Amino acid sequence: MPAHPQSEVVIRPATPQDAAVCGDICYRAFAAINAAHNFPCDFPHTEAAAGVITGMFSAPGMYCVVAESNGRILGSNCLDERSIIHGIGPITVDPDTQNHGVGRKLMEAVIERSHKRGAAGIRLVQAAFHNRSLSLYASLGFDVREPLSVMQGRTRDRSVPGCTVRPATPADLQACNALSHRVHGFDRGTDLAQAIQQGTALVTERGGCITAYSSHLAFFGHTTAESNMDLQALIASVDSFAGSGILVPSRNAKLFRWCLGNGLRVVAPMTLMSTGLYNEPAGAFLPSVLF
Repeated sequence: MPAHPQSEVVIRPATPQDAAVCGDICYRAFAAINAAHNFPCDFPHTEAAAGVITGMFSAPGMYCVVAESNGRILGSNCLDERSIIHGIGPITVDPDTQNHGVGRKLMEAVIERSHKRGAAGIRLVQAAFHNRSLSLYASLGFDVREPLSVMQGRTRDRSVPGCTVRPATPADLQACNALSHRVHGFDRGTDLAQAIQQGTALVTERGGCITAYSSHLAFFGHTTAESNMDLQALIASVDSFAGSGILVPSRNAKLFRWCLGNGLRVVAPMTLMSTGLYNEPAGAFLPSVLF
């Protein structure tokens, strides 16, 4: 089908009824660009992508938009507003209409929303092999902050001496938020509270204190720790990582080599980008695919 010129594209808030179409577009968009570069798709099938999009379109703290032309949905984008730092993604455009300005319009819409909401900064994670998205985000003011390696597998070491890993509870929130402030300068307390309620969050205890937490060791989960050792304890405690895997900062050479030495494999390269407030982390961390 012919691409639609940019002038015809309208951006509007997403509704739950849009999720099925947007989920199909999301899957096809990621499958096409990843296949073109010989990387596996971030979603195993259309239903998985639709499930993620459905959840985001209805989740508290998420602002989602769709691009539409002549009644046809061309793509979508989401903004995570649950912290003073906002996260963007996934942004997807129908492969039949790419390279005609739809992605830029979707990005501009959520950036404008974030500025109106007074966010201290905005972050996103992009596929490092996708030159067009890297160029788009850089042109919109985003700076490259961290090269990432998506990693998958099961570690040979199943624990770290001196560290205990257990499920997080609501009573851990204050300590986890304080840890996030020490490492990043802000917390993601709403995100973490929802993860605790869903049963995916974990904490590391060392010396009687919480020294690391993870909302979920997964593509859409984030992790914060005082040290590599505390983070390694979390990674070693699970049998697998949900989704495509965990996002390991490649500049953290000791952590990266520990993961490789323990049998984890690199699935794909990604890049953390930001605009606005950014503090160099004062500890170890794994971002989510949002930030």
